[in-house]
Amino acid sequence: MKVAAFNGSPKRDGNTARMLRYGLAELEAAGIETELVQVGGLPLRGCLACGKCFERQDRRCINDTDAMNGFIETMIRADGILLGSPTYFSDVTSEMKALIDRVGYVTRANGSLLRRKVGAGVAVHRRAGAMHVFDTLNHFFLITEMVVVGSSYWNIGVGLSPGDIDADAEGVETMRTLGRNMAWALDRLARPERA
Repeated sequence: MKVAAFNGSPKRDGNTARMLRYGLAELEAAGIETELVQVGGLPLRGCLACGKCFERQDRRCINDTDAMNGFIETMIRADGILLGSPTYFSDVTSEMKALIDRVGYVTRANGSLLRRKVGAGVAVHRRAGAMHVFDTLNHFFLITEMVVVGSSYWNIGVGLSPGDIDADAEGVETMRTLGRNMAWALDRLARPERA
């Protein structure tokens, strides 16, 4: 089994990446392979609504000028997906929104390729706006027919400067619990007789 986590922050080792790593560590402890994928800061174009993915049905976006088709393939191969974004004006980063829109269209155009995979969103904020980010991320999972895993609280961390998140004890524990819950859900879905 494998879980791919997508960091929507342009800061590779910022608070969003750190939050995702807390969850990934628990998954790794359960024997699940993980991958942290950098999305933020890359030149990703938004969806053009051209409809070519529905015409071609080749599991690819027709726009092959950026890294998106690689991200699509990573999600298709994964059993679980974490999406993390800092709060930018009360929403996800533009790169995360491009990922959500283009992956959503391509996977739905090809027979709902993310159906019944396990997913969870992670939001980081300085002061406010994280609930909208959290909702945006989870709406992606719901519309792509994924199973959303919860934690002991909302998957939200508080921090401004890189590393501040490590002092958010509740946020860190929420991510650890999320990782354990995701491992449990993946195991039960893979082996329903153990439920």
